[in-house]
Amino acid sequence: MPTGEWTVEQVHALLEKPFLDLIHDAQTVHRQHWPDGDIELATLLSIKTGGCPENCGYCPQSAQFETGVKAEKLLAVDEVLRAAQVAKDAGASRFCMGAAWRSPKDRDIAQVSTLVAAVKGLGLETCATLGMLEPHQAVELQQAGLDYYNHNLDTSPDYYPAIVDTRTYQDRLDTLAHVRAAGIQVCCGGIIGMGETVAHRAGLLAELANLSPYPESVPINSLVRVPGTPLGDSDPIDPIDFVRVIAVARILMPKARVRLSAGRKELGEAVEALCFVAGANSIFYGDKLLVTGNPDTDADRTLIQKLGLRTTGSVT
Repeated sequence: MPTGEWTVEQVHALLEKPFLDLIHDAQTVHRQHWPDGDIELATLLSIKTGGCPENCGYCPQSAQFETGVKAEKLLAVDEVLRAAQVAKDAGASRFCMGAAWRSPKDRDIAQVSTLVAAVKGLGLETCATLGMLEPHQAVELQQAGLDYYNHNLDTSPDYYPAIVDTRTYQDRLDTLAHVRAAGIQVCCGGIIGMGETVAHRAGLLAELANLSPYPESVPINSLVRVPGTPLGDSDPIDPIDFVRVIAVARILMPKARVRLSAGRKELGEAVEALCFVAGANSIFYGDKLLVTGNPDTDADRTLIQKLGLRTTGSVT
């Protein structure tokens, strides 16, 4: 179905299809659009940790919650370059830099632009997630060589106020529009397991699919339940429900990289393998995602080899 024509009701119906039928449909779409079946390896580094003034209920970096995460300054260029080189040597093809800001100042953008240019010089694709951007800031990042900007919608518009109220859903959409207008590719997804209903998941997926165009990268996160955050005591996501979200994302956004992101460590090998069958073709690769754990690179290499998959990087 063309971009911009999915209703929440249609997406909801897909999420509730018989599981084997849904997986078959998703795998059919995946093979049509990704005949090589390669897996993209992306590494995420926190370049400025903690101290964020927002109250996103899932986030251990919020200054409003007691999670043990301390506010730190922006990393120096040489520290970032060392991490990027390690990621490249391990097989990553994309290097993502995350900073715990609500909205960066122009001087912050200037510093991050220097980091982007340096990482780009290593031959890696670059991505950043820095909070809300103004149009001129997006342009500056694009001119520095930024390939992707990550700004997740998190959940559906109607459930969003239950998760965060220090910015609006429209704020998020505005930043995505600024990024797209600047000529940067969009990385945008959400989080599953925050107490949302199937209808809320349908609302998130419809919102993503109806962006014009839909994101080039779609990270699907399974909530990492961090003590001290409002969602720290949430019930764990049903793994089959998580696979369903991956499958529907693949059907709705056939040309996007659908990425297994936060919470992958808790899913386990069997569920992760099902996600690949359902159309996931990108993973966050490395021992840590910002401040939460992630499967180590050896475990990822072992699973990739076990499944007979190949990657976009040098590790097979």
